[in-house]
Amino acid sequence: MRIAIAADHNGFALKTRLTDWLTAAGHIVDDRGSHSDGTVDYPPLCADVCREVTDGRVDRGIVLGGSGLGETIACNKLRGIRAGLCHDLWSTRISRGNNDSNVLVLAAKVLAPEVAEEIVEVWLSTPFNGGVHARRLAQIAELERVASQG
Repeated sequence: MRIAIAADHNGFALKTRLTDWLTAAGHIVDDRGSHSDGTVDYPPLCADVCREVTDGRVDRGIVLGGSGLGETIACNKLRGIRAGLCHDLWSTRISRGNNDSNVLVLAAKVLAPEVAEEIVEVWLSTPFNGGVHARRLAQIAELERVASQG
């Protein structure tokens, strides 16, 4: 799978670990930054990863921050993005199975690295359930369409 990944300074160390782990698992990982633990603003990083997803250059995106809350808000401002902040395996399965999330947001200050790896593994392997959930995603897409018309 082709995956774009980015993190602010709070998520830099975990991003580095996940990038190595994903690459070793055979994924093609595009590290979009940040490339140090120096302070950086996360909205441009989120926008970059999300554009990679919506433009079809990658299959999925992963964004890391301290709490992940701001990153989730920023990612979901972009049309076509369904970013899910996941702290556990249950929310991860819902994020993919019911919401067909295409961007995973992780809270680097909350998750142990081993837990983050497990969440990513479940997120990458969980299929979208379709059915009633597809109808709801269509309704969300309509909300996006109407909002973009101002």
